[in-house]
Amino acid sequence: MPASPLYPATAPRHSFALEVGHGHVLQVDDCGAADGICAVVLHGGPGSGGSPLLRRFFDPERFRVVAIDQRGAGRSRPRGATAHNRTADLLDDLQRVREHLGIARWLVVGGSWGATLALAHALHTPQAVAGLLLRAVFVPRADTIAAFFQDPAGRAPDAWARFAALAPAHERHDMLGFLARSLQADAADGGARQRQLALAWWHWERALGGATGAADSPDGSALDALVDRYRVQSHYLRHACWLDRPPLLDRLAALPRVPTLLLHARDDRICPPQAAQDVQARIAHSRLHWVATGGHDPAAPAMAAAMVAALDGYARTARFDGAIP
Repeated sequence: MPASPLYPATAPRHSFALEVGHGHVLQVDDCGAADGICAVVLHGGPGSGGSPLLRRFFDPERFRVVAIDQRGAGRSRPRGATAHNRTADLLDDLQRVREHLGIARWLVVGGSWGATLALAHALHTPQAVAGLLLRAVFVPRADTIAAFFQDPAGRAPDAWARFAALAPAHERHDMLGFLARSLQADAADGGARQRQLALAWWHWERALGGATGAADSPDGSALDALVDRYRVQSHYLRHACWLDRPPLLDRLAALPRVPTLLLHARDDRICPPQAAQDVQARIAHSRLHWVATGGHDPAAPAMAAAMVAALDGYARTARFDGAIP
């Protein structure tokens, strides 16, 4: 394992745009070894877009990593679009990308919402999945979603008060609904109000995640991208990601019996650890490994080391049986 512990950043071997219908064009990066173990890495959000960081968990000499910006996210176009953008569309897109690249099966690696999408993909197309590595899994339940936006446990009361102050008093009981409506509305003021809301959401997410120290607030094009990200995210969360009928947890017993590992930080306040326990309990062949610290940050040293160790072990044995720090 490299000392970093991440592998060095490498440029994709091939990047391309793939039209998937209704005006959506996906951005896809094909990275690593052309003859390596095929893996697809699924970013979080929904709507966050990919990051080179997510590829650095993989040994580029042993893995062929396919990184996809999901509909409306990252470099896919049109960014921030919510029409024809539901979980079922993303599942169809995964099949299109895999067939376009001529990949029969791949290891599916996802974090947060990406872990949720990985589970849905394995249920939708089980024959395509060789294994599942799920970091900080998110379960789209009404109580979990409400807890993120309403802070009933008082985890960061001052920060939540500042966040909620942007909504009219009569809408503060439903911050998600308020944000979704506001971010979807026509930007009559040139988008200034939407940028204000996105920035407030960003500050609230940082506070809930336990971020410490000063950080430069996004502005300019970065803030515009944040508006688009949260537009997609609120669209998905408002509909429980279309995974509640029947609930995703109730379907997990039907997952293919492939190597399945969950990694979750005990101090994650974005995706509560209980979610990982609930998922693992419903997948008899799965393994859950707790990471002591790091919250929801994929780059936290303990989580990064666990991800690299898990993937190095899979590269050696096609299983997740090895030791993980």
